[in-house]
Amino acid sequence: MIVRIMGEGQVRVADSHLTELNRLDDELLAEMESGDGPGFRRTLGALLEAVRRLGEPLADDSLEPSELILPSADATLEDVRAMLSDDGLIPSGTPD
Repeated sequence: MIVRIMGEGQVRVADSHLTELNRLDDELLAEMESGDGPGFRRTLGALLEAVRRLGEPLADDSLEPSELILPSADATLEDVRAMLSDDGLIPSGTPD
């Protein structure tokens, strides 16, 4: 799966890692719904770090279609709310 982190580029992440990413996404969604700003910031950082750690960066000149788009590390709670679907940033229908 190709994941774009806004402002950083694209990363190829194996489908086998989606369970871990979905866990972080669920936590992020719960923190957003409860208005937990510090928790939101911590979990967003953990989600982005997991994508970077588990994925393989694509070349800057590569233009693959992104299956997921994640916000940048400095995105606000409001920015991320605007990007969310009912399932969070990572739809639960995504294969794992």
